[in-house]
Amino acid sequence: MEKKRENKLNPVDILSLALGSIIGWGSFTLPGTKFLPESGVINTAIGLTLGGLAVVFVQIGYRVMMKNHLKDGGEFSYTYENMGKLNGFIVGWSLILCYLSLVPLNATAFVLVIKRLFGSSVEKIYLYHVAGHPVYLSEILVASFVILLFAYINIKGVKTSARTQNIMVLFLVINVIVVLSVMIFKANRTIFVENYIRETKIDLGEISRVLAIAPFLFVGFDVIPQVSTELNFKPGKAVTMGIISIFSGIFIYNSLNIITSLAYGPEDVLKQEWALGTAVLSNLGIIGFILLTIALISAVVTGINGFMLGSSKLIGALSTYKLFPEKYNKKNKAGVNENAIKFVSLVGLIAPFIGRQVILYIVDMSSLLAALVYLYVCYISYRIGKNKAEKYLSLIGAIVSTLFIGLLIIPTSPARLSFPSIVFMFIWVIAGVFYYRKCNTKYKPAKDI
Repeated sequence: MEKKRENKLNPVDILSLALGSIIGWGSFTLPGTKFLPESGVINTAIGLTLGGLAVVFVQIGYRVMMKNHLKDGGEFSYTYENMGKLNGFIVGWSLILCYLSLVPLNATAFVLVIKRLFGSSVEKIYLYHVAGHPVYLSEILVASFVILLFAYINIKGVKTSARTQNIMVLFLVINVIVVLSVMIFKANRTIFVENYIRETKIDLGEISRVLAIAPFLFVGFDVIPQVSTELNFKPGKAVTMGIISIFSGIFIYNSLNIITSLAYGPEDVLKQEWALGTAVLSNLGIIGFILLTIALISAVVTGINGFMLGSSKLIGALSTYKLFPEKYNKKNKAGVNENAIKFVSLVGLIAPFIGRQVILYIVDMSSLLAALVYLYVCYISYRIGKNKAEKYLSLIGAIVSTLFIGLLIIPTSPARLSFPSIVFMFIWVIAGVFYYRKCNTKYKPAKDI
């Protein structure tokens, strides 16, 4: 029995899993491509904080869920059992794209890390252009190797995966804090004050641009329900770890934004290929840049690992509820849905061939899908909450989720989805309709699960 408990996840494992999934490649590039040019430092900080707090309200709904429902599949199985097969499928279909798209996104980001270190020399054997961006065979091979490596790690067992996650998250947090501390002392703070403090005004439009992508920025916390059956402690503490991971994510996002702002103004930052990296290299030299790169590699690795684990658990649950072929629910000797991990890896291996820009379009629409999932969870928690506090706080979470959806789809919103992302959204919905109809005829309904 004790040995079985040792193979379960402890609170540190859950914190690392959530934080590692929250902080990915985007946290290292957004300061130069979105945060500083669109919202500056103060409005970005407000947007990130409000977004994080909003997601915390969503977490209350998740707390109610984990008190009443500890089964693989998390949000999907929770919705299935409380609102029926169709609504359960909608949540599962939404989540599966969120998770599956983030595995190759982080894998292709690993290629970008190498390109930042060695330049265009890694671009070998040009294949074609997709969405205006070239695709090279060498980049596909690197991304494929990373995906296969973490497929192997996850197949070895959830504890092996968790140990890897813990080490990499530790590197990530320590190195970001070190780089931020040294940068504050060594950089020219006059640039920062002139561009981002003096005469800066609170702008609701700028804040909303950051707030709208909060479901994407913090989506990693909802990997926790997918591993709820692997916990060796009370589920309530897992939700607490999720909240800590959200606030830690707010700190790291803001830290990386401040590091970049200490070197470049909002106009100059757009002229840099990688503003954050260039800022650190020019002010702290090669040692500072190496520390930043280690943090970046850690973020990419933990993102792949976290979402691969979450994806395999979700697919296993879909299989249990007869919405996916039965073979994906079978577990190996390590208690892992090995076929599900292989399926996730296969999708991940195909994705780099369509180009990183297309993957980005798909990931952008994941914010909308994640917000939809939050809405379902909070609505159900509002319905089944056992006291007024649970009901009212879950209701606030549902309202927050609706706000996120509105910011992403209302045409006049400054944070609405791009046209390519909307197109991919319609394609995914249509694919879901056909797949659901196929499930209704091919698979018998799940009973007594």
